[in-house]
Amino acid sequence: MGCAASIGRPEEITIGVITQKRKARSPLSSKFPSNLQGKQGEKADSVNREYQEKIEFLLTVPLFQRLPQDEHPVVASVCEICRFKRMDPIIRQGARGEEFFVIKSGQADVYAAKTEGKQEKIASLKAGDHFGEGALLRDEPRTATIVAMSEVQALKIKRSDFQSLGLHKKLKFGRRAAVSSNKQSFDKAKEPTPKTDVDKQLIAQAMRTNENLWVIGNLEDKIPAMTAVMWKEYVKAGKRLITEGDMEADFFYVVQEGKFEITVREEKLQGLGILKGPQNYLVVGQSRKGQSFGEVALLYCSPRAATVRALTNSVVWVLDRAHFKDILLKASEAKIQEYRGYLDNVPLLSALLKEERNELARALVEMHFSEGEKIITQHETGNTFYILFAGSVDVYKDEMQVTSLEASVSRKTAQYFGEYALIENEKRTATIQVRSPTARCLVLDRDSFQKLLGPLKEIIESHKAIGKDRWAQERTSGPEAALAADREKIFKQDLSYVGLLGVGGFSKVELWQHMVSGTSYALKVMDRGHIQKHGMEDTVKSEKKAMLMTRSPWVVRLVECYTSVNTLEILMEACLGGELLATYSRKGLWGSLEHTRYYVAGAVMALEHMHERRMVYRDLKPENIVLNSGGHMKLTDLGLAKLVIGKTYTTCGTPEYFAPEVIALSGQTLAVDWWTLGVFIYELMCSSTPFIASHPMQIYAKVMRGIDKNHFPGSCQGAPEHLVKALLRPHPGERLPMKNGVKSVKEHDFFESLDWNAMRADAVAPPYIPEVADERDVSNFFADPKDVASPLAFREDDTGWDDFPTVD
Repeated sequence: MGCAASIGRPEEITIGVITQKRKARSPLSSKFPSNLQGKQGEKADSVNREYQEKIEFLLTVPLFQRLPQDEHPVVASVCEICRFKRMDPIIRQGARGEEFFVIKSGQADVYAAKTEGKQEKIASLKAGDHFGEGALLRDEPRTATIVAMSEVQALKIKRSDFQSLGLHKKLKFGRRAAVSSNKQSFDKAKEPTPKTDVDKQLIAQAMRTNENLWVIGNLEDKIPAMTAVMWKEYVKAGKRLITEGDMEADFFYVVQEGKFEITVREEKLQGLGILKGPQNYLVVGQSRKGQSFGEVALLYCSPRAATVRALTNSVVWVLDRAHFKDILLKASEAKIQEYRGYLDNVPLLSALLKEERNELARALVEMHFSEGEKIITQHETGNTFYILFAGSVDVYKDEMQVTSLEASVSRKTAQYFGEYALIENEKRTATIQVRSPTARCLVLDRDSFQKLLGPLKEIIESHKAIGKDRWAQERTSGPEAALAADREKIFKQDLSYVGLLGVGGFSKVELWQHMVSGTSYALKVMDRGHIQKHGMEDTVKSEKKAMLMTRSPWVVRLVECYTSVNTLEILMEACLGGELLATYSRKGLWGSLEHTRYYVAGAVMALEHMHERRMVYRDLKPENIVLNSGGHMKLTDLGLAKLVIGKTYTTCGTPEYFAPEVIALSGQTLAVDWWTLGVFIYELMCSSTPFIASHPMQIYAKVMRGIDKNHFPGSCQGAPEHLVKALLRPHPGERLPMKNGVKSVKEHDFFESLDWNAMRADAVAPPYIPEVADERDVSNFFADPKDVASPLAFREDDTGWDDFPTVD
């Protein structure tokens, strides 16, 4: 049953009648009708829904997306929902700021006082936009007034909470175009000039005859759109349109009337056998009616290679780089996803979010190269990154071939090079020359990257800093270190099946091994038809959500999610030491204070982590503790976990572990987990639960009578008994951690010999080391393949319960 997930068999339940099996105590989940909950239950549901909506909203806000998902519940818990009516001022320019805002719905306008104190509108804000961080980061007055232009709902974070959570260090500000200015990528463009059919034909023919432009595939169908946005300019004789070396290379020109001279500086031609001229430049060409120049500016952000000067009064049609790329990049969604797949395999870009890689995919330019053509040249300064997706190239260093690269669309193989040019100007370390008849590349230059996302170096550094801060508080050795945020993705096709670990009513857990790294993972496979039949949709959604929002060495780590036609799958770290219940039974560990102390301490660490995220676990028991190959314990099976602000009235858990408030339907808080911890301690020390009975109603009666009526056997007397009684108080607020915090549990005599700092750092040696031969050893599990249920047909719906995209 155990491994990386416990998978109990779902059971039909009615009030007061529950089928119970001690060998496999299945978790129960039943939300009683609202008439039993009353208004309190409805109010609690509303509060909890609002809290979950906050978290789900934060996940959609680009500002928070680089923040690890396990921190979103903590941020959401300090967010206050504010509502503003139309024309209400949200903040005023010059006022001292104490709050930071994120718009959840509605629209607001930004006004700043300009000359003579007049207010000028400088931007509009919509859902997902944020403002007010300047006052929190630099303690400066508000720099603008923001007014609600419709009913606005916003999340507000106070300065004290903002800083206590370290958001000033973790969030990356400064790329919010909405509040910076009205300047756009297209601000250098002018209004299009009306064109006759003759004008359009001239422009189209000029583009078709420009050989450099045809390095880009599929240009023909883009010509009408490019022609439409071009404008006409009149150029006087002697005026330079392009200056050699100029970095402001933003325009492409088609000559309608006149003549232009193209020159290059002489020093550029030294060593080519060209004699010096009296004017220190050399004429290399002319451009007349129907010809074009400046096309390199459209393809790359690079210095101008020549000077272009009007010899006569002339007329040109002008196309700006931003419009050119915007038109060129309107690829189909399928193409964008194909490009995105290529970007996913570039390690340097692993710090980017899914949405950021999508943006880059849309910005990639497809280019074609011919046999013998050099794509990049050694020692030249580069600012362009290439993905070769069709064809082959040779790689030369110091004029010696060192390797070849080959890519194929049909085999879905791609090669990339020049990626460090996205960070800074670097000399190319090799020459890349086309070997096949043609080669097709996707190209991205640093300027385009930075306009979209900002400097890549800053993104990588902030990404590493967040990871470093998080992992400094947790274990940094063992499997968890490999699952840090900058890990490489695990694809299903790279895994091979090893064996069966556990079987449940609607799922099974299998062991799979990565064919390259050799690392093993547990794969929980859930049948969609069985999930629907047993009404477990919410449980499945909750489990995935809870695993995404926990990141602790004491909780089993989610690695990826997969979707197939009939199943939903969760890939997790493998814990090959087996389930704690089976271990205790096989090894006779019941009543061992040393073992109990270690496993209870681990449970405390796991619950503390979840409670910091306002998440109640609700199903602590030996079946839901698993051991890895080193004996380290981990909490698993988060199917009943729930984000809670205040109370929840859902009746769920294991009957022997039910707290009084679960039975009485009076509403559960985080305190319910501390009750289950008390039962957990008692069971490990006494080999049975304190309220065990043959019928559920008898269990409930014993629970309501209380723990003080119980006899504690000798193995559980003293400190264990005192801690159990301090946790199993009938009133939730009287339980030890609820009165004085988790610290009061850690300081209890039960843990007198335990070093909690060492425990946090995983420096406490586990009291039991399971026998695990290798990454493929399933000997600590006893699943029977005959118990695997046959798949059931399921009904497609639009509720989103089976939305299991791959984890980013």
